[in-house]
Amino acid sequence: MRAMWSGAVSFGLVSVPIKLYSATTNHDIRFHQVHGADGGRIRYKRTCTVCGEVVEYADIVKGYETEDGELITLDEADLDSLPVASGHEIDVIEFVPADQIDPLLFDKSYYLEPETKAAKPYALLREALAETDRMAIVRFALRQRESLALLRVRDKTIVLQTMLWPDEVREPDFDVLEQDIELRPQEKQMAASLIESMGADFDPAEFHDEYRDAVVDLIESKKEHGDTKPAPVEQKREDEGDSMTDLLSALQASVEAARGSSGKKAATRAGAEPQETEEPEEKPARARKTGTRRKKADEGEDGAEKKTTTRKRRTA
Repeated sequence: MRAMWSGAVSFGLVSVPIKLYSATTNHDIRFHQVHGADGGRIRYKRTCTVCGEVVEYADIVKGYETEDGELITLDEADLDSLPVASGHEIDVIEFVPADQIDPLLFDKSYYLEPETKAAKPYALLREALAETDRMAIVRFALRQRESLALLRVRDKTIVLQTMLWPDEVREPDFDVLEQDIELRPQEKQMAASLIESMGADFDPAEFHDEYRDAVVDLIESKKEHGDTKPAPVEQKREDEGDSMTDLLSALQASVEAARGSSGKKAATRAGAEPQETEEPEEKPARARKTGTRRKKADEGEDGAEKKTTTRKRRTA
């Protein structure tokens, strides 16, 4: 496994250097949308729903629509002004009984691996959590966002379980639950007996994704019976760039915008207002290159003439 974060768990005066690994993975079969006639990939352009034009990355900003229909946009400067969480400390806030944590708050799971020198304090924290049947509520920064999480024990490993914030859990609002339903003792006893008859110890190895298995079998069957064809090579049009070209265009536009703003600031500091100048017609690239070569050639001839004249003078 590859570590995705490194830092230290801090509780009291104890600090345990650790590495963070994702504890889960997704095994879903991913499909592409292709043209049934020739197998070509289906692409989507970033188009504006108002004007219908294709929008470049440099012209895209984040927008938030309020409940009363107002639109608020945030550009890069606005986003840069927001507080960014950083640091590599997992700070323990408190230790709480395990039965007080609602599993509905659980989000993603990560394994904590101790550094070699921290094996003993890691084991000490693990055993203390297990013996007291408690979990540690912690705060830490992941991907520049502060996250609420807990530390719990799974076998010999300490698991960091990220949690949803309390206001992210929705309250059930079902009118039927408010009805006063009368249950007879015989009915409750019968339901309890049925549960006991179906009781078993949970073994996760007994369960598997039947749909995914069927998809894999179907793909293997088509491959085995020759129901395949070479993936087509996408032909790029001259007027369409790939995602990397779009990214480079966006970066270039950002650099030009930054240069323009810095030029205006420099002119303002000098006491002069920036003046608009007419840009000369842009000549074809070949013409510019040819002109440059001729200029260098001329300079080379002039330099040669100057050297010859100098030698003659010295000889004289």
